[in-house]
Parts: sequence; structure tokens; C-alpha cells
Amino acid sequence: MKDGGDGIFQPWDPESNDADVVSHNEGKGEVEYKTCEWWHTGIIMIAEIISLGVLAMPQALASLGLLPGIMLIIGLSITTTYTGYLIGQFKLAYPAMQSFADCGELIAGPIGREVMAFCQVLILLFIMAAHVLSFGIAMNVMTEHGQCTVVFTTIGMVLSFILCLPRTLKNVSYVSIISCLSILVAVIISMIAIAIRKEDMGNVVAIQSNVSLLKGLGPVMNIVLAYAGHVTFFSLTSELRDPRDFTKSLLLMQSFAVSFYLVMSITIYYYAGPNVASPALGSAPPLVAKIAYGIALPTIVVAGVINGSVACKYVYFRMWAGTDVIYKKSLKSVGSWTVVCAVAWVLAWAVAEAIPNFNLLLGLIASMFGSWYSYTLPPVLFLYQYRGHWFDSKKRSALTVLNITISMLGLTICIMGMWSSIVELSRGGGGRPFTCAG
Repeated sequence: MKDGGDGIFQPWDPESNDADVVSHNEGKGEVEYKTCEWWHTGIIMIAEIISLGVLAMPQALASLGLLPGIMLIIGLSITTTYTGYLIGQFKLAYPAMQSFADCGELIAGPIGREVMAFCQVLILLFIMAAHVLSFGIAMNVMTEHGQCTVVFTTIGMVLSFILCLPRTLKNVSYVSIISCLSILVAVIISMIAIAIRKEDMGNVVAIQSNVSLLKGLGPVMNIVLAYAGHVTFFSLTSELRDPRDFTKSLLLMQSFAVSFYLVMSITIYYYAGPNVASPALGSAPPLVAKIAYGIALPTIVVAGVINGSVACKYVYFRMWAGTDVIYKKSLKSVGSWTVVCAVAWVLAWAVAEAIPNFNLLLGLIASMFGSWYSYTLPPVLFLYQYRGHWFDSKKRSALTVLNITISMLGLTICIMGMWSSIVELSRGGGGRPFTCAG
């Protein structure tokens, strides 16, 4: 244990005996994974998080009111920056941790490992599904429903599968630059068009006083999802040349995200009014919406591919644990990776078709999984790290109370969000599965 004694972890030693298993094999095989600089990882994180969340944000402000929406965007940004930092520090203290599943085994043994493995793969599949669904929505807008929605989501699945085939995240990082630029340009074009149109300019409510608890939970879950990238953080850190640089990547992503979310959501809500669409690009005039969705397609696809790569890599590493297959370019290596990717994307497509309601699917992801990985579990890692020493000093005591509070917040988000989603599903809010409507 690398305990600095005051709640801060001591620096990671890349030559230490407990360096992660990927490090031990670098330079010995045909495929190397620890190839990312901090800015590679930062770009990947931005591409992962600035996608689905941003498209639901303006409607969340319209549903909750301007002030509660802004407070949630800023407050959750600060909270998730801290919990992301906890993950990075835990990785330095326990370098062998490649995923939350490894943490589950460390803390709760084999059962903990399998439970966490199942949950982390499931959340990634649901996020992949949301991107497949978003691709179908975009194509419907661009073509005016020129084909059955199932055809469009199938095209999105195939395209995502192809882009998921590279095994290292460094390769994905270059595509992520295009992804980041695409969503920026798409949103800026939409903002300008909506501002020129002024469909319901200035019809902004500071606080929505007539929102029921059930109705208000949906937009809250959408804001929660906008910061729910934590499930991938262990995997991303594992492919950094120097894991100590993870904090730089995290700060780059979070500072960009909160700034972008605030400017975009406030501007679109102000000019579009209370009837702002979700996804937000739909609030632009029809022609501009088509153009914006076309420009945003790289983000819609690439952000899903990043989550797909992390999910597939976990399964792939487990499949060939204890062998050097993952470092080879043999038929067995490439073939098994291709099969894992194919199965994952077919499952994601099936989820997208089963729950074709964009907002409800995002709410399910946020409540079922985002609440755990972004809020509940990172503080548990802190408590495990300092077990038996929670109240050794005033600073440690304050951090212990803070982490317990954040963990309880995550549990509350999970319970309330699941209740809201189940009620909506029981009312038929999930939409008609496997149909051409969309």
C-alpha cells in the first residue's frame, strides 16, 4: 500500500514489482498497449463524454428550470472530477487494477470480481446501444425517414464494429480528434441557427415550480449521464505511458465538458424556449438539423466505439488471461478479437431496438450504472485504501465523511432513477421495439 499518511497517495514507481500486468509485457509482443500520452487520453475522454449527454442537456434545463439546471451541471462536474481523481489515485496505489472488476476481486474476492465484471460490461453495452440508437435518429432526420429505422441502426452497428477493430486506444485517439471537432461544429451551427430563428426567445423559467418528482427525475438523470464516463477510467489509465498523467487528462476533459455544457445548454434553451427538442440538434430548422446531424455523426459513432473498445478489451483479456495471445497478430489473436467485437455490437443493437426511446434509455443508463461508477464506487475505493485509518487526522476525517456522503448520493440517484425509469416503462414510455418507427 502506498499511503502518504495524509490521505494523499505517494508517487507511482514504474519499476516497482506491483506495476500492472500490461507493463510487464510491453516491448515483448507484436502489439503494445501502453502508448498514450496524457493528451491522447484527454481527447479520448472528451470524445467519450461529449456526445449523448450534451444532446439531452438543453431539454433538461427546460424541464427543471435554468437555475437548478446550472447548479446541477456545475455541482455534478465538481463531484465527478473528485471521484475521477480517486480512481486515478487508486490505480497508482494498486497498479495491477485494470478495471472495476479487478477492484471488486481485491475488495470482495472472486464473487466481487464477477459481479463487477458483469455490471461494467453491461453498462458499456447499454452506452453502445444508446449510440446505435442515436445513429438511427440522426439518419432519420437526415433522410426524412428514408428507410426503416432498423436498417439505419443496423448500419450504425456495422460501422461501429468496423471502427472498433483496432486493439489499441492510441489508434482510437486520432479518430477521437475528428469526433471532438464534429460535435463542436454541429452544436455551434445549431446554436447559431436556433438563435437566428428565435422561435421562443427569452421564454425561460428560472425554477420550474410545477414539476413532479417523477417528471423531474428524467432530466436529472440526463445530466448525471453527461458525466458518466468513469467506468472506462481504469482501462484508459492502463494505456497511459505514465499513469501519473491521468489527472491532467481528467482535468482537460472535465474543464472542457462543464464549459461546453453550460454555454450550449443555456444558449439553446434561451432561444428555443421550453419546447426544446432532445436530442438538442432537432431544435434547429429542418435543413440545419440535417446538416448538424451529418456533421455530428463522427461523434455519435466514435464515442460509442470508445466504450465498445473498453468492453471488448475486458472480455478479450479475460479470455486469454495468462497467455501472450493478446500481444500477437496471429489468426487466433485477431480472429478472437473480431468475434468479441461482433458479439458485443450485435447485443448493443438488440438493446437499442428493444428500448427505442432516447431519453428513457439515457435515464436507465444513468440510474442503473452511472450512479454506481461515477458516485458510489470511487469513494468505496478510498475507504478501502484507508481502512482502519479513516479518522487518523482532521483532514482524513473530513475526507472520510465527504466520501461516505458522495457514495450515499450515488445510491440515492440509483434508487430514484430506477423508480422513475420503471414507472415510465410500465406506462409504455419505452416505445415500440424492433419497428420502423423512430
